Amino acid sequence: MASAGRRSRSAIDQPIETTRGIRPSYDPERFGRISERVARFIGSWAFIAWMTVVILMWVAFNVFAPGGIQPDAYPFIFLTLLLSVQASYAAPLILLAQNRQTDRDRVQYQEDRQRNERMLANSDYLAREVASLRTSLGELATRDYVRSELRESLDAIMARLDQLKVDRRDLDSDVVGSPNSDEVRRTPTPDPDADPDNSPPG
Repeated sequence: MASAGRRSRSAIDQPIETTRGIRPSYDPERFGRISERVARFIGSWAFIAWMTVVILMWVAFNVFAPGGIQPDAYPFIFLTLLLSVQASYAAPLILLAQNRQTDRDRVQYQEDRQRNERMLANSDYLAREVASLRTSLGELATRDYVRSELRESLDAIMARLDQLKVDRRDLDSDVVGSPNSDEVRRTPTPDPDADPDNSPPG
């Protein structure tokens, strides 16, 4: 009872086995794998070598053996029948193997196509992102641009300071060279805050 219950619980995720019909059932996957193995062996040099050896031995035995024990005397009708049966079975097996290979190639082609489409979509997305980054970076001030602007402003300030120094020096030289400069130096400037009562008499 416990094993039956465990089997029923473990088989919940499995499909229900249908009743067997009158027609025989087979696994196409297993038959396809067998056909591929047979077709691969038939298309190899080992099969050609073994078949050549067997045919030569068969012909030699039926030619050189005594007449009473020759199973297939000349013109080797039984050998021809065996080769025809082999060819009649080999051709469908090779076709089955080719069909399976065609199906695999189709699936592989679809997967490659989907992978290529994903790669193209990713490359387009990355290209758009790079373009947006370039446009956004074009609107920002770079370090070199800020440095050049600061350097130009500093040069303008230094030139203005030099000009002010030159103008002040020229003004001082003009004041010193004028004839009223001694009188200006000798005449004291009246103090407006001084008391007129304490001023000396004139």
